[in-house]
Amino acid sequence: MIPRSPESITVAFVALGCPKNVVDSEIMLARIVQAGMLITTQSEHADVIVINTCGFIAPAKAEALEEIKHAVEYKRNGRTKKVVVAGCLSERLGRQLFSQAQGIDAIVGLACRDEIAAIISKTLASDQPAAYLEPKHLSSADDRTRLRITPDHWAYLRVSEGCDHRCSFCTIPAIRGRLRSKPPSLILSEAAELVSAGAVELNVIGQDITSYGRDFGEKDALPKLLHELEQTPRLRWIRLLYLFPAAISDRLIQTIKASEKIVSYVDMPIQHINNDILTRMRRPDNKERICSLIEKLRSAIPDVVLRTTLIVGFPGETERQFKELVEFARWAKFDALGCFKFYREEGTPAALMHDQVPEHIKDQRLEELMLTQQRVAFAANEKRIGGTLMCLVDSVTADNTAKGRFYGQAPQIDSICLIENCTARPGRFLSVKVSAAKDYDLIVRPV
Repeated sequence: MIPRSPESITVAFVALGCPKNVVDSEIMLARIVQAGMLITTQSEHADVIVINTCGFIAPAKAEALEEIKHAVEYKRNGRTKKVVVAGCLSERLGRQLFSQAQGIDAIVGLACRDEIAAIISKTLASDQPAAYLEPKHLSSADDRTRLRITPDHWAYLRVSEGCDHRCSFCTIPAIRGRLRSKPPSLILSEAAELVSAGAVELNVIGQDITSYGRDFGEKDALPKLLHELEQTPRLRWIRLLYLFPAAISDRLIQTIKASEKIVSYVDMPIQHINNDILTRMRRPDNKERICSLIEKLRSAIPDVVLRTTLIVGFPGETERQFKELVEFARWAKFDALGCFKFYREEGTPAALMHDQVPEHIKDQRLEELMLTQQRVAFAANEKRIGGTLMCLVDSVTADNTAKGRFYGQAPQIDSICLIENCTARPGRFLSVKVSAAKDYDLIVRPV
């Protein structure tokens, strides 16, 4: 095949998965544009479709395979010439992905992310499918060169990659590798660039940001980093995502409490509350420490918003252990709670455990737990009616109806504030009064 000049190549990009994957997508998009290729939002008219996949659990894999199927159909029926699949599913399955999703032209592992533009060119010039699977990064990535796909006024700030925990149900260490913390100088430089580009909110992310710096030999390095991050001019909100509960220190709690920029929002995946299940999950927590941590957080930071994720149907989970989890959810009154059914992920110890819970029981337990949480969340929203909040405006329609968030709502994860009669532009802060609740969302009006 005759090589194409980069300027004549159009690329459609599909970004799937978690905030860490969003950052990877932004990095790849930057590399593509730097090479002179054109980005299009119309997949059916693109020369190449790149899909950055998630492969954490079965539903994410199913979503990725469905997107690949659509892209291959475009290749068969339209002008699309090649389909390139990158990201976590590529890393997890490697060459197996060719047989699981026929029609793929290139598979790109995580370590080859920065070479995406060259891989696109090679793929267009070849008739043979190829896999680009190198050993995982030995150091963390420099995320400063990104083509942002989040709004200008908020961004993700990744401080580490990988994870050193070995939870029995989790595929992340196998996909993303061991913990690799970014040097503070890189993080602070990236933060300054993001704020200069208009970001007033930075969402600090990593597989486990509480372990930040341990690979440097530092203990409790996150509070020190946050103190330096707070000095960034014009930065208003710093949000911490994915705090490993067993590693939330008193110093970190005091850092959040004392800060004018770190919002009182703690996202700490707990997974379960029964001690036997936590042991089988290989979690370092137990019920007593988790309950004590919740009480400590609410005592130290009275306005704290707590978010968690739980798993139902873990191997061996009895009805009694599940009921203990439900009672815990009623007691803890999390402001936001996500729940997953247990999935037997290949390569994890939990997938081989005996006493697997039947799917229909998992479904029943998921529904019961989420209905319990729904009552908790709706009651919390009712209590907010009549109160005032500071909202960050995310978007505004032609009729001055806007969507925004107060500090207790993470972007693209939690509920939102529906702002009536809003004249403020996206990225502005607005004092509002809560007039009503609509399911999980709040209806507010400018003060």
